[in-house]
Amino acid sequence: MEKVRNIEALSLLFTAGIAAGTALEGWFQPMWGGLLLCLVIVLALLRKEALVPPLFILLGCFCAINSSIVAAGWSLDLGRDSSFIDRIPWTSATTAPLLKALLTGDRSALDPGTVEMFRSSGASHLLALSGLHMGILYLIVNRLLWPFGKSVPMRYIRFSLIVSLSAVFTLYTGASPSLTRAFLFILINECLQLTGRERRPSRVLCLALFIQLVIDPQAIRSTGFQLSYLAMAGIFLLYPFLEKWYPGGLKYDPMRRLWQVFAMSISCQLFTAPLVWVRFHTFPRYFLLTNLFAIPATTALMSLAMGCLALGAAGLCPLFLVKATDAVCNALLWILGIIASM
Repeated sequence: MEKVRNIEALSLLFTAGIAAGTALEGWFQPMWGGLLLCLVIVLALLRKEALVPPLFILLGCFCAINSSIVAAGWSLDLGRDSSFIDRIPWTSATTAPLLKALLTGDRSALDPGTVEMFRSSGASHLLALSGLHMGILYLIVNRLLWPFGKSVPMRYIRFSLIVSLSAVFTLYTGASPSLTRAFLFILINECLQLTGRERRPSRVLCLALFIQLVIDPQAIRSTGFQLSYLAMAGIFLLYPFLEKWYPGGLKYDPMRRLWQVFAMSISCQLFTAPLVWVRFHTFPRYFLLTNLFAIPATTALMSLAMGCLALGAAGLCPLFLVKATDAVCNALLWILGIIASM
């Protein structure tokens, strides 16, 4: 097939996709738009010359369909219906409100004192659904699927489960810019892994940025969007250098793990601090302590809570698991209380 390289041909193909998407936008639903985006990324990663024409047609089609979804403000917004969390017999009154905030973004049940404690300790980002929460859920699902091996059928099953669950979580919680960024990172990484291509962090960052701005150009005005990409830029660009400062030694050296947490926190803060200061005129003084203790506690809390909710839905949730979740929740609040009082 003759190579398609000139901008005129690519523009016409993209325009054809836009026209097709516009004609079909009343029929397409967000789920189909997500599947179409998956197909676009897979074709882009394959890098076959013969795939260039359908790639640009599909990309134009996706942009047209998604623009109608964004314009309509489509969102399932699960945060308005978080009653499923109340069905678990928590023994602590603080557990359900905090889990609603961490898992659905619904902060209406949190008392003002708790919200202020998160703010004073520099942990407000834990209450605002972001890429951190998506990353925790991604790690949980990954670990659950790990025992099933890496056979070819399992790779496709794993890809389908992780991408679909991530998409559902993103849509049901309102698809904030930071969550959308996290979903695109997961989608791109999973596509690269499925197709056996090299995963370069900088390319993943730029591709996600391009796709998200194609989907919603107005997202660039969002502070959450800006902070999310700045934080990831810090992790990709600065963290590898800081992490290497620790001398070589044991593979599972606990002090190395501690330094990695510090290096990750410093990388994110250095890249986001100027924007935070300009927008909010504040800076979290104890961010190292907060991230060192609060993030592991939050990860444990979300993992236990998901186990409770999954088993509770089947009517099998044991009381010891509920009590363990309550204990971790209280420990997290106790840690943040100490940091906030400094």
